[in-house]
Amino acid sequence: MPVIRHNPDKLYPQYQSYSHAIEVIPGSRLLIISGLNGYLQDGKTMPELFEEQAELIWQHMGAILESAGMTYTNIISLRFYLASPEYDEPNVRLRKKYLGDHQAALTVVCAQLLDPCWKVEIEAMAAE
Repeated sequence: MPVIRHNPDKLYPQYQSYSHAIEVIPGSRLLIISGLNGYLQDGKTMPELFEEQAELIWQHMGAILESAGMTYTNIISLRFYLASPEYDEPNVRLRKKYLGDHQAALTVVCAQLLDPCWKVEIEAMAAE
C-alpha cells in the first residue's frame, strides 16, 4: 500500500491497534468516505442496538470500498462518533473484527449525534 506509518519512539505507545500518523505517497488514489450511519437499505429504519448499527456501517463501508476497487486494508484513517462512552468497548471489538492487525490513524469522539436514534457514525479515508 502506498503509505508510510509514523509511530516515533518518542511518543506514547499506540492504543488498540492504530497508527499515530499515516503518510500517503504522492500519486496514490485517495478515497474519502462521509460519515456513515446504521440505516437499513430503505434509508429510513435502523436497528436499535449499537452493535447492529455498527455492523451495518462496516458493511456499508465495505460496499463503498469495493466500489472503488479497495478493501478494508486500504483504510488509512477512521473517525468514530459515539453517542456514549459505553460503546467504546464494542466499537473496538468491531474495529478489530473488520481490520484485524491493520493499523489506521483513528480518532474516537463521544458526542450528541444529529438523530437521537443514532448510536454511532463512522467516517473513513482509504488510499491505494
